[in-house]
Amino acid sequence: MLPVSAVCGGIYRAVIRTLGTRNVPLCRRLSSGDGVLAGLTDADTIFALSSGHGRCGVAVVRISGPAATTALRCMVGLRNHLPPPRTALLRSITDPHSKEVLDRGLVLWFPAPHSFTGEDSVEFHIHGGPAVITAVLQALGSVPGMRPAEAGEFTRRAFHAGKLDLTEVEGLGDLIHAETEAQRRQALRQMSGDLGRLYQDWSHRLKRCLAHVEAFIDFSEDELIEEGVLDQVDISVCDLQAEIDQHLKDERRGERLRSGVHVVIAGATNAGKSSLLNTLCQRPAAIVSPIAGTTRDVVETALDIGGFPVLLSDTAGLRDSPDLVEQEGVRRARERVQQADLTLVVVDSTILPSEVQQAAALLLKHLESVLTSQEQPEAGRCLLVLNKTDLLPEAQREQLSLGLRGSSGLPPVCLISCQTSEGLKDFLTVLQSTVQTMCADPLSGAPTLTQARHRAHLQQCAAALAQYWRYRDSDLALAAEGVRLALTGLGRITGRVGAEEILDIIFKDFCIGK
Repeated sequence: MLPVSAVCGGIYRAVIRTLGTRNVPLCRRLSSGDGVLAGLTDADTIFALSSGHGRCGVAVVRISGPAATTALRCMVGLRNHLPPPRTALLRSITDPHSKEVLDRGLVLWFPAPHSFTGEDSVEFHIHGGPAVITAVLQALGSVPGMRPAEAGEFTRRAFHAGKLDLTEVEGLGDLIHAETEAQRRQALRQMSGDLGRLYQDWSHRLKRCLAHVEAFIDFSEDELIEEGVLDQVDISVCDLQAEIDQHLKDERRGERLRSGVHVVIAGATNAGKSSLLNTLCQRPAAIVSPIAGTTRDVVETALDIGGFPVLLSDTAGLRDSPDLVEQEGVRRARERVQQADLTLVVVDSTILPSEVQQAAALLLKHLESVLTSQEQPEAGRCLLVLNKTDLLPEAQREQLSLGLRGSSGLPPVCLISCQTSEGLKDFLTVLQSTVQTMCADPLSGAPTLTQARHRAHLQQCAAALAQYWRYRDSDLALAAEGVRLALTGLGRITGRVGAEEILDIIFKDFCIGK
């Protein structure tokens, strides 16, 4: 049997190799003797108005830090004892120096570590008038050891205390800024930890793989490692690669939902693009005139389409023009089409031939002139909108409606009239269905990527796992480095990059010396 000192020495070397190449942990949780979370570098006590500015019925002032109890005692007259935790008390709130009553409101006490920040925290629920808020904040600023909080500082302290990981912090921020129902659902799911738990599960499996490889490197020559260890690592790495690759193939659904689907209205001059924009946003957002080339710059407006966020852009009509300003507008329009998630190609239906096949051929040629060479009409990124159908004979409208919708090579076709609103309901149904497909249901299936940085770190993780296979049979130390880099990439997403757990896994999973 190998001496304990040799075993510990091998484990120590394995952990040191990991510590030597990993980043410093973004989050560290230390426990003090009384069980309160420690290790935070923030010694100041911070305070801020947490309920937003402006007149309101009730305003919430939040305090967090070691002097929170001092502020509570000296401003609400609690000299001998603190109120029961998480219990609202109606008290007079006074200036700590002049003893003047500033307001009468509810007071709540959250002792560490059972608070949002993990520190001693206090909340004053006061009346929301500007004078009351200002007086309370000024009184708090006069308490020794207290200062106004910086932007996001309460959440930063919660992160450092291990209350939230970075994905949950980002979910909280997204929830605050959510403007549509789907955005709220996605942000709430991420804030509840679904995305973080997925990445933590992957991290745990990678830590196990790394521990197994490191132990194999150190102890295999002494025949102290069970057979088939590397085969188990191979299976785990292969499974993780497949899961990460599948996670990355989400067509940016979560990112689209978070930032909004970019929908661009494009087409020739006088096709009714600005009229469509005004119809969709139900206000005169763009100037409409019979003069060709009226719109020369991009006009943007944010919409809520069936609970999904849409950033709708009207663009200049696409044509050759000697006018330098219009040329710049056309250049910007084509640039927006290249960047768009969805393009609404608007066509004046009165210019179409009455014969369906000829009309389809003309529309295909028009699509080629509007869309970039990389775009394909059938790729689900384009809708064909035939406007001014009120000017067509009813027989031609029906013929186009039936014939074009079944025509091969064309994207979905919608016949509308911005003048009479005819066909608009059906068009909105198609548009909503397309946008919903692009974003997907935020509550169904596995949680999706919501940030560009998540995607970048996961791509680095996938590349690092490829390194494992590249060196698996030739240099196991470099193969282990690939697993370690993959683990670091995942840790950067959640903000928890740690190697200390590897020591525990080695002891737990291996009967070293038996």
